[in-house]
Amino acid sequence: MASSDVGVPPPPFRPPASSVLALDFQQLKTKLLGYLKAEDVGRIEAAYHFAANAHAGQFRISGEPYVTHPVAVASLVADWRLDPQALIAALLHDVMEDTHITKAEIAERFGKVAAELVDGLSKLDKIEFRSQEEAQAENFRKMLLAMASDLRVILIKLADRLHNMRTLDHIRAAKRRRIASETLEIYAPIANRLGLNDLYRELQELAFRNKYPLRYAVLAKAIRAARGNRREVVGRIRHSIEERLPQWGISAEVQGREKHLYGIYRKMVEKHLSFSQVLDIYGFRVIVRDVPSCYLALGALHSMYKPVPGKFKDYLSIPKANGYQSLHTTLIGPFGMPVEVQVRTREMHHIAESGVASHWLYKEDEKTLTELQQRTHSWLQSLLELQSTSGEATEFLEHVKIDLFPGEVYVFSPKGTIFSMPKGSTPVDFAYAVHTDIGNRCVACRINGDLMPLRSELRNGDQIEIITAAHANPNPAWLSYARTGKARSQIRHFMKNAQQDESIALGERLLNQALRPHGLTLGQVSTFAWDRFLRDRGVRYKKEIFADLGLGKRLPAIVARRLAEVQDLESGRPDVIKPKPAGAITIRGSEGIAVQLARCCRPIPGDPIIGTLRKGQGLEVHTHDCPNVAKLRGDRGRWVDVDWEHGSDERLFDVAIRVLSRNSRGVLARVASAIAEEDCNIQSVSMDSEQGTYTALHFILQVRDRMHLAKVMRAVRRQPEVVRIGRVKGDGRVG
Repeated sequence: MASSDVGVPPPPFRPPASSVLALDFQQLKTKLLGYLKAEDVGRIEAAYHFAANAHAGQFRISGEPYVTHPVAVASLVADWRLDPQALIAALLHDVMEDTHITKAEIAERFGKVAAELVDGLSKLDKIEFRSQEEAQAENFRKMLLAMASDLRVILIKLADRLHNMRTLDHIRAAKRRRIASETLEIYAPIANRLGLNDLYRELQELAFRNKYPLRYAVLAKAIRAARGNRREVVGRIRHSIEERLPQWGISAEVQGREKHLYGIYRKMVEKHLSFSQVLDIYGFRVIVRDVPSCYLALGALHSMYKPVPGKFKDYLSIPKANGYQSLHTTLIGPFGMPVEVQVRTREMHHIAESGVASHWLYKEDEKTLTELQQRTHSWLQSLLELQSTSGEATEFLEHVKIDLFPGEVYVFSPKGTIFSMPKGSTPVDFAYAVHTDIGNRCVACRINGDLMPLRSELRNGDQIEIITAAHANPNPAWLSYARTGKARSQIRHFMKNAQQDESIALGERLLNQALRPHGLTLGQVSTFAWDRFLRDRGVRYKKEIFADLGLGKRLPAIVARRLAEVQDLESGRPDVIKPKPAGAITIRGSEGIAVQLARCCRPIPGDPIIGTLRKGQGLEVHTHDCPNVAKLRGDRGRWVDVDWEHGSDERLFDVAIRVLSRNSRGVLARVASAIAEEDCNIQSVSMDSEQGTYTALHFILQVRDRMHLAKVMRAVRRQPEVVRIGRVKGDGRVG
């Protein structure tokens, strides 16, 4: 270790007088001397005295001195045999948050590494947030990003959460439920994702007990009552397995697996099973010498009891994302009872129980641990990528939550590369898993050689080929079925950027138009005027102003007036050109997100139109006679003159019409046929009867412009059954 990390030894400090504290730390010290050097243990003892001094006078809700908590966290961290910096950080993890100790003081005494770890564990209490949820999400974001740079951060945090969960009894019920929910949603899945199986199970059990105390008590009582009856059956199956394996030349350790309460509860809820149905499944673990013995043991087990088709999973050749490896099979045991068996080697068992902590605990299987570290590093890098494309902390946390739940679907690329995907993943998720650019340019897919919709759910063993196009872009509809956090964050990131670009372009046009009554164009506003304007409003770039204008967050008329006032400070400039006032801003109808055609009145090219600015939604175009804009007529700053651009593209526009016809057989078919003959598409149709003699037909049509609509209406009017036809206006009237 570098000398800069050791830090200056702290001044002499007399240990606290409390015998409880001394005993707690003495037990930890004994544990540390089992695997650390004496000088490292001395530095950790100095950190203990420093923490005891910092937390002096502070007590937990249970009444214990507060320092008992960091000592307990350090003891849990020591069980994973983490290094001295991690143990120092565990002892000091609350001093920055709960005392006046600074990061600089910690770095000076105990080194930069320990200080960085403590900083990654400290909450963002100094920043004001709009809500408790936002504050919590931002704290998680900070912790997860610190974890991405140093895995020890999350290991210490998980130990901290485990000790807090073990000592929740003195906290009020509502807070216990909130902490338990948070543990189930975030911390337990992180422990699972890192392969810390024992910790994962204990966090789940403690969270279940605190979130649903009555359900926990009922299930616990039922299991205690049933355990005696099960012991004989478990012993019998175990004995028969232990007898059969040596006959096949296999040396193995056989363990009966006790089911956890939360696992039983979740299976009952998800699969709608009764308690007896869940408890009638017996679990065993067979630990063998090497990988060939795993497959040999599987053959021996299948020769004893019949396997259940479709229940065999080979996690040896395709490990789970957290590095877990085992063979899983379900057998039909004595009396027709299902028996679940896991077969693995001793090294795989270490990793299954301890996950990434195996890096510190077990050094003998370097190859396996290296692969696990690579998988973990890849996941941590994906967190950094999510962070860069997510906007708010709550959005980032949502994406992380999605990815925390383990992938169970294994699919192949055309070149045979295996991808592990969450259940419910679609080809869109696969495309983004391959590469962000592949996802952004995706237009279609082939699954096992067949063209399939992008919303198709992937299954184990599928081979996926993504078809791309150079000018394709992500579709907002993908968000309704994209499953992975990476896919969802990249789609949202692209849509935000697209909206930003459109808003900037629209904002420039709006401001240019608003400047014309002042005798200016956008190009004539001087650099001095812009600098003064931006400085007064605390904005760095003109693009921010244009984007706000395009989204309706600022009013063009007001911005133009302020710019003109600042421009007037440069009076007397000889190069100012006073252009003639120009006409209205032109609309193509295909601008996208920043310009929207109002659904109330459905304007089409040829209609007299007006634009209104809606905050955060950009420019909304209405017909001149739309009742929804009548109240804005007096507010000149809220509306802008707009007109249709001549020679616009062949885009189709939705328009609503109402046809009143006499009741007769086939009238709907004849009217629809007349509409179709005029090259007009019918989006939707509905009908209702009026007084039994007449029927009102309501159509949403797609037309090119007002002239096209007139031709369609003339064709419909020529039908003998049609009594009246008209276009539906914004207030529902027909005109």
